[in-house]
Amino acid sequence: MRIQSRQRVEGGGERISLVPESLDDLWHLTYVLEPGDRVSGDTTRRIQRNDDQMRDTGGEREHMYVTIEVDDVEFHKFANRLRVSGTIADCSREDQLGQHHTLNVEETKEIEIEKRWKRDQLDRLEEAEAATDNPDVAIATVEEGKAHIHAVTQYGADEQGEFSGTTGKGEYARGRDELFAELTDALARMDVDAIVLAGPGFTKQDAYDYIEENAPDLTEKISTVDTSAVGDRGVHEVLKRGAVEEVQQETRIAEEAELIDELTKRIGEGARVAYGIDQVEKAADFGAIEHLLILDERLRAERGGEGEWDLDVNDLITSVERKGGDVTVFSSEFAPGDQLSGFGGIAALLRYRLE
Repeated sequence: MRIQSRQRVEGGGERISLVPESLDDLWHLTYVLEPGDRVSGDTTRRIQRNDDQMRDTGGEREHMYVTIEVDDVEFHKFANRLRVSGTIADCSREDQLGQHHTLNVEETKEIEIEKRWKRDQLDRLEEAEAATDNPDVAIATVEEGKAHIHAVTQYGADEQGEFSGTTGKGEYARGRDELFAELTDALARMDVDAIVLAGPGFTKQDAYDYIEENAPDLTEKISTVDTSAVGDRGVHEVLKRGAVEEVQQETRIAEEAELIDELTKRIGEGARVAYGIDQVEKAADFGAIEHLLILDERLRAERGGEGEWDLDVNDLITSVERKGGDVTVFSSEFAPGDQLSGFGGIAALLRYRLE
């Protein structure tokens, strides 16, 4: 994320001009934008013409700069875009004011957002801006007969490929090498700065040896980690052990994995934890919250008027921060977010146990 400028506006809001530079940045904006915000950017719009100089062609697309008042936001991961829909509040053509329009926000496309910014939303922008310089990391997990590749992102860990092959050595060694060859070719095609090679037993070392012999330049990027599983579970273990943090100092998902593990550990011990909105609200009233965990989808629903909680979620977050607590907004795209969803989308690590 590249933040171009910030300007105070009447009414206590702030206008921020920014350029999303990756799919991660578009994902972050999904949880920054809310109904009622104003978003400005370049777009094209089909204009109906029917005058003396030009016959009606059924509509021609015309370039314009518009400001829309947001009604809805959709993140289209596979189309590499964010769709921001609403009504046109400002435009060079007065005849378009008040009409519905969808602004397609894409990588490298500058936009302006005007709103009353909440602290966690500004934190998210600053985090996205800082993450721009983080190295890109792939996690390859391998066991006998199977391998997976995941790309680490700010919104989760996307599986890029799954490979299967013959299990065993000896007469089956050729099939085993074919699996390693597929894995090597796939990793070589990825534009990443670092690769974590993980898995149970000795298979990952055999895979490393194959890569070292057949693609030696690739081994300069590789570090190895022992895990008990492959695939999604293996990735979670890699993150939990901090292997990614060694090459990518602060990753959102590594922090979330650590926090959710601490939450489940404390639940098992019956100590210093609250989960579900009722328990968390009580803990906040007592000033007992050390770290608040909240799911992005739940936060967005509550702010958008589609929630189920009988409280103002912004007041809750502000209360926690004023009393010295930290707040982490979890991604619903990754396993720790799925686990937090099972606790009602909100939980807290406490300074002391509440009776």
